[in-house]
Amino acid sequence: MFEFAEHKAAIPVAFGVLSGIISTFAYLPYIRDTIAGRTQPQRASWLIWSVLGSIAFFSQVYEGAGASLWFAGVQVSGTIAVFLLSIFLGVGGFLSRRDCAVLICAAMGLVIWYFTETAIYALIITISISLLGGAVTVVKAYQDPDSETMSTWLLSFIAATCAIVSVGTPDGVILAYPLYLFTLNGAIVGAMVLSRMRAAADGPIMPSASLRKPHDPAPVR
Repeated sequence: MFEFAEHKAAIPVAFGVLSGIISTFAYLPYIRDTIAGRTQPQRASWLIWSVLGSIAFFSQVYEGAGASLWFAGVQVSGTIAVFLLSIFLGVGGFLSRRDCAVLICAAMGLVIWYFTETAIYALIITISISLLGGAVTVVKAYQDPDSETMSTWLLSFIAATCAIVSVGTPDGVILAYPLYLFTLNGAIVGAMVLSRMRAAADGPIMPSASLRKPHDPAPVR
């Protein structure tokens, strides 16, 4: 009986550690490509994500999250690492008017958290803002799947799944952040897959040179 209880209690911890490990491998290709100069992260975006991710992480800590903190911790650490690299290897400025508005909203969440002593408000605001940016990424992934790294989003999706299991209890507050990233990463992966399936189904738009008649115009490149 006690051995079964100990084994059951160890499952969330195992999945929490696994989610952290997978998240690490999800960020490594992006960091590698940034250092190599193949990827140029947008400074303002990664600054915003670093701030929002930090708020989400500490709100999870405040609300008593356990094993799922491995996932949230690695996620925010990876985001901050990319932002620091973007200072020297990225593109764009740091803050536009829209970015400032996002930070003001995040600050409002922290103020509400301070006066109510409830982190859920800061978490809700953080997730809501992140969803707006995430929706843009989903559209971009569908319109231009080659502009995104499938392995990064797929591994992040798997890591979020493990993080959900690691919570171990039906606590909506603690489940909110991993569920959000599960949904977002899954939507991005799905958009890329659907886009590539559509492209494969459409096939070549112009006939090949061997099939064109002499009077057919050559395809425009």
